[in-house]
Amino acid sequence: MTPVDSRHVLVVAATSAEAAHVPCGMPLVVTGMGKTHAAIATTRVLAEHPEPATVHVVNIGTAGALRDGLTGLWLPGTVLNHDVNAEAVRALGHDPHERVDVGPQTDVVLASGDVFVTDPVVRERLASAASLVDMEGYGVALAARSFGARVTLVKHVSDNADASAWDWPQQVAASAVVLGEWLREGLSVHA
Repeated sequence: MTPVDSRHVLVVAATSAEAAHVPCGMPLVVTGMGKTHAAIATTRVLAEHPEPATVHVVNIGTAGALRDGLTGLWLPGTVLNHDVNAEAVRALGHDPHERVDVGPQTDVVLASGDVFVTDPVVRERLASAASLVDMEGYGVALAARSFGARVTLVKHVSDNADASAWDWPQQVAASAVVLGEWLREGLSVHA
């Protein structure tokens, strides 16, 4: 794996809480929650960059586990837009682009959507296609790819995408520490 030149890294997080331990001096954009906010903020920063294709976008954040026993830090290789009606869009003759492959990091699949997942029925449905769920990864990945930029998704499990997700405000601080450590120590290893 090629080490990353930190001058070309852009860290993207949904909330200041998730970004609390991003190393000083590392370029950071806090997007707000949801795919739309994430895509707009990422697009805005990349559009202002003189060479956006040279940027390595690193989306850090928390995620819910869609399968029992998943804990810790994950680098998904694929992200899905889980709340688009992809089959209907395809039936109309258009490509919904509901899947973005972000790299060979792992075979872990992240489902992104604007739904804060706490419902066991939704969790079970999403678990048939993905291991983790968040609200921003797809928007960040799609925006970055539209500029030809590299993308790495770094997600720390904060809950089980069930009723425990309501404890996210109390869990995010612990996730932020792990995400900050990964940025300091693991970025060049996993680039």
